[in-house]
Amino acid sequence: MKKWGWCSGRVVWRGIGGLLACCLITQAARAGAQAEEPLADAVRTALSAAAAQSAPPTLVFADQVQKYEFDRWADAAGLRLTKRKPEEQVRREFLQTVWYEAKRAGLDPSLVLGLIEVESGFRKYAISSVGARGYMQVMPFWSRLIGTGDPASLFHMQTNLRFGCIILRHYLDRERGDLYLALGRYNGSRGRPEYPNAVFAALRHWKLPEVKPQIVALRP
Repeated sequence: MKKWGWCSGRVVWRGIGGLLACCLITQAARAGAQAEEPLADAVRTALSAAAAQSAPPTLVFADQVQKYEFDRWADAAGLRLTKRKPEEQVRREFLQTVWYEAKRAGLDPSLVLGLIEVESGFRKYAISSVGARGYMQVMPFWSRLIGTGDPASLFHMQTNLRFGCIILRHYLDRERGDLYLALGRYNGSRGRPEYPNAVFAALRHWKLPEVKPQIVALRP
């Protein structure tokens, strides 16, 4: 199985829709091709509404347990991301957005990190041989189906993560909760084991063991 690595490859700057996109051409993005399929009007409307909501990824926690869960996850994931995203603020904003968009779509944030590792190696401006873009390697036709129609928007961090999470959620619903088949559909390789197995392996790298925090009530 091919593993992602880091290389000192040549960097090219490419103008796409007024956006300068940086792409490491010596390491192609490992993306398949999400197939463009007819969507029922209700599905298209729901996906478009989910993609259009412009709320910033501001985290609001119901209680201290939820906050503890995020802080613990972000701290551990941040340590593992340091080499790939050395700037602390950039790293923190990325993780906060992953958490926000994953939870918003009803997904495990660690699963999303595993998918990003396999799809793009955490490269914001990655472009695959079939044109999939960004962290979660979203195909440009999705921007036409449920977005503004501008493929360059898929290089925007929150837009890319939102689209990717919404699309995976859509495929998961279509496959009645079967993550193996949903991942295959996301990659355009439904029924083949290579891609789901790669994501599951990456998920184990990002998944934290469950630890229930002890909340001590202080008497006044």
